[in-house]
Parts: sequence; structure tokens; C-alpha cells
Amino acid sequence: MSPLEILGAAAGALGVWLTARENVWCWPVGLVNVAVYALVFHDAKLYADMGLQGVYFALCLYGWWAWLRGGAAHGRLVVSRAPRAVLAASALAGIVFAAALGTFLRSKTDAALPLWDAGTTAFSLVAQFLQTRKWIENWPIWIAVDTVYVGMYVVKRLYLTAGLYALFLVLAGIGLVAWRRSLAGAGAPA
Repeated sequence: MSPLEILGAAAGALGVWLTARENVWCWPVGLVNVAVYALVFHDAKLYADMGLQGVYFALCLYGWWAWLRGGAAHGRLVVSRAPRAVLAASALAGIVFAAALGTFLRSKTDAALPLWDAGTTAFSLVAQFLQTRKWIENWPIWIAVDTVYVGMYVVKRLYLTAGLYALFLVLAGIGLVAWRRSLAGAGAPA
């Protein structure tokens, strides 16, 4: 357990907790988290996860803007459901990207867990994209991905990170419940 892993874990836990509470500060905290974990994953030879942090960095910047200005009349976003076409396209993109990345990592790198790393990477991107738009469907995807990540990090002996992802799993459940309440409240008459 390195000091970087400890810092990344702390920032990650705080970021997901803020996301579950729909607090826009989740995005700048997320920027710290992904910058630190890019280094942690490089050292662990989890290259897809390392590269994912760069994409997360860009998505955090976009999410920060979208939550503040991406809603109606350039206002704050509210929790809503993703259009079915977006969900279908996102699922297809996740599958195709996971297959392509897994093939690349297996044949061209010394990646430790190429197929698992690729699959979690691809569907983390899908979940993160849905989260930037405050679409509630991000939470079940995070729950599935975090479950796989816990096992993957235990195998790689990144025990603090495995514990962090177990916490993420719990926070994703809390986020799903909280966002369902928010969604139900948005549909209620004022």
C-alpha cells in the first residue's frame, strides 16, 4: 500500500459520496482521484485502467460543466432517465470497445488481466458518461463494474483499492436509492 494509493482511495471515496449526494464538488475531487490512480495503475501494470484515468479526467471536466450548465436554460441538470437509444448505443459501444481493447492488451502488452481490465474499463466509461448527464442508469452499471473490480484488485494484491471499490459498491447502492428518490421527487407536482 503506497501513499499514492491511500491518497487516491481517500479522494475516490469522497468523490463517489459527493456524487451520490448530487453535489457538484464530486467533479473536482474526481480530478484528483483520477490523476493519482493513473500513477497507481501504471505501477500495477493495469494499463487499461491507467488509460481510463485520462478519459475520466476529461469526463470529470465535462461532468462538472454539465451538472452546472447542461440542464434546461443552461441551468443545473436534474436526475432523469436515459433515452433507450442512448442506452442501446452505450451497451453496444461498451461491448465493442471491451473486445477490441481486450484483444489489444492480450496480444501487445504484458497486461496482468487483459480481458477483465478491458471489460471494466469499457463499462466504466459507459457508466461515467451516463453519470455526466445525471441519468440514473449509471448506478446499476457501476454496481456491476465495481463488483468485478473488487475481485480484480484482490488478485493484484491492491487491497486498499479493493476495499475502496467495495466501498464504491456500497455507495453506488446508496446513490441509486438517493437518485431514485430525486427522480420521483422531480416528477411530483410542485
